[in-house]
Amino acid sequence: MKPATAISPDYLKRPVTGRGFWALDPKVTFLNHGAFGACPQPVLRYQTEMRRRMERQPLRFLVRELEPLLDQARQTLADFVGAEAENLVFVPNASTGVNTVLRSLTFRRSDELLVTDHEYNASRNALDFVAERTGARVVVVPIPFPLRSADEITQAILAKVTARTRLALIDHVTSQTGVIFPVAKLVREFSARGVETLVDGAHAPGMVPLNLQRLGATYYTGNCHKWLCAPKGAAFLHVQRDRQPLIRPLVISHGANSARTDRSRYQIEFGWAGTWDPSAYLAVPEAIRQVGAQLPGGWPAVQARNHALVVAARRVICEALGVAAPCPESMLGTLVAIPLPPLAANQVPPPPLFLDPLQDELLFRHRLEVPIIPWPARPGRLLRVAAQLYNSLPQYARLAQVLQKKLTSR
Repeated sequence: MKPATAISPDYLKRPVTGRGFWALDPKVTFLNHGAFGACPQPVLRYQTEMRRRMERQPLRFLVRELEPLLDQARQTLADFVGAEAENLVFVPNASTGVNTVLRSLTFRRSDELLVTDHEYNASRNALDFVAERTGARVVVVPIPFPLRSADEITQAILAKVTARTRLALIDHVTSQTGVIFPVAKLVREFSARGVETLVDGAHAPGMVPLNLQRLGATYYTGNCHKWLCAPKGAAFLHVQRDRQPLIRPLVISHGANSARTDRSRYQIEFGWAGTWDPSAYLAVPEAIRQVGAQLPGGWPAVQARNHALVVAARRVICEALGVAAPCPESMLGTLVAIPLPPLAANQVPPPPLFLDPLQDELLFRHRLEVPIIPWPARPGRLLRVAAQLYNSLPQYARLAQVLQKKLTSR
């Protein structure tokens, strides 16, 4: 990430893009891009045109035109994430990518599957499910938060590797705590020990620079609908060439017995899993183009500006609440988590959604959309804020003012 000090604070006082560029509700200050992203209006219009094109002549579009269109979109995405297009396939979301790999592999009772306690709940559930069915053992690595350095992460994880460790499921950017894990170093260390890596990169594409070929993870999955700002339902799975024969889509369809020899079985099977709306995949290149065009420096400038903004936002909020920053700036992308006072026993919300009452108050009383995340479990909690081109520093200053009045005046 470009250091936050390289960008003038005055530059952060206003959004880069106007309201008309986004479909967001102008009455709400949206500080939660990390949850589901937000898609620009021009990209949504492009997606709509793809849908119209499909519905004008469904057979022609889906049977004759779709595959080369998907190939083009895949190539553009591969160029963006530093991959060979043949190693990359589209999936609807990163959770599907994680499940696809885990459900394709065969584990034995003696195998250990490594994961940290920062792993996204859906991905952890998939790992537990597979372990229960195969008898493999899940080894959970506690990672402290707050953190002093990336070395704490590396040392804690590698200390749990044994001769029985078969696979490590590792976040690139943690969802709850917003920390960039040292994945390049971890992948190298795992590889040297004969351990395969499945990197859950749900937040990474568009947030941090990627070069999947150089990274060398056995399996890598990432969302396009978050920081790339593509429509919902667009993500990818990247698999090293020698492991592709093992990886099958969750839906087995026509490709399983296809006689085609012009592309790999991996591409054939993932290219068609039944009738679906492919418009989100096809709009990924338009999202890359549109968002990258908002600053003269393209995507590096977008990432540097958003990083600088979220670092400045964290500083403002931490100062207002009188808390220390929980990790170094070098471990941040465009998502930060800040510890909050724990919930009182009478404040713990009921099921099924368990939304924190403070999150509701911020939205319905102050029109601030920002998540309050249980950590490590209730009553502990974190405030998680994100930064995107539609955000500006005064928005976080207002949030800090509201939180200061609410949480420090007791």
